[in-house]
Amino acid sequence: MARLYKPFRARHSELMSQSLSSFLRQDVPASAPRAAVALQRFSPADSGAVAQALPLLLDRAGLASSFSLRSAHVLVKPNLLTATPLACTSPVVVAAVCRWLLDQGARVRVGDSPGFGTATAVARQTGVEEALRPLGLRVESLADPRPLELPLRRGGPVSFGVARVALESDVIFSLPRVKAHSQMRLTLAVKNLFGCVCGLRKALIHTRQGQDPDFFADCIAALWAGLPPVAAVADGLTAMHVTGPSKGQPFPLGLLGASPSAVALDEALCAVLGLPLAGTPLGAALERREAPGCRRAGWQPDYVLARPEDFDSTGFILPDELMHTSFRPWRLFKSCLRRLWLARRK
Repeated sequence: MARLYKPFRARHSELMSQSLSSFLRQDVPASAPRAAVALQRFSPADSGAVAQALPLLLDRAGLASSFSLRSAHVLVKPNLLTATPLACTSPVVVAAVCRWLLDQGARVRVGDSPGFGTATAVARQTGVEEALRPLGLRVESLADPRPLELPLRRGGPVSFGVARVALESDVIFSLPRVKAHSQMRLTLAVKNLFGCVCGLRKALIHTRQGQDPDFFADCIAALWAGLPPVAAVADGLTAMHVTGPSKGQPFPLGLLGASPSAVALDEALCAVLGLPLAGTPLGAALERREAPGCRRAGWQPDYVLARPEDFDSTGFILPDELMHTSFRPWRLFKSCLRRLWLARRK
């Protein structure tokens, strides 16, 4: 049975507006380091416009100038959680980012490691496999784990089995879908990196470290810090709200975002939704370690296109209470059987 975490009372729109206003009014020294954040409005239904405009969005975000991409080994990490399309990154976004990277001369691999099932099967069922076929790319299930020791702000350290391809990449592009999350309140670019942990190890980590969402968030923040540099492209065309990460409801946010800094993009997306970065356990963990890219660490977002206040998130519902969902032994056993069955269907 799910165990409730401490309650988060839904804020009235007035309080949300005050929170966003105070976020936007923060005084930052002129000498503060800056992180480019490109936010742009799109119609969720116009996939053709998305495919055409996304390269310009990536250019405006400064991704090509922030990383040396020619001949670089780049892991594109979409969110391929389950066969439900709303739970995954849109195929048009994944394909457009990969095409842009190939045009930059990057050596691209695309992968994820769902806790249940395989990334290959999810990609086939959600259309990502078909979208990548013209590019000569395929989705791989991240495997070949290597132990990565993660120093924590309190307790620890802990060790995660992280996919070798993630650790050996020059850059990781995190491509989350903007979603509510019953345990983390929101799942965005940094949380999406948990998919670099191989297979069922995530379920085991949820059981061992997930008892306390704050401690679990610290683990994910440490994972972000231990990986190669992480850029981010967020799919908020149709977001998921009410709950998540797999069984929420669609919300027409109409947003795409990109930044060389996953942390800066996450903070901007929180602002779009009227939430300070510390309003999520993971955001608070990033602030505690003063992660580069966040305002708490002295960074200033450079909004090169739209700003957070230009988007209307009225009606977007975040979980009132955060829960711990434990992966009990019987569920782990069923997941093992399911992964074996799906692997045979490749």
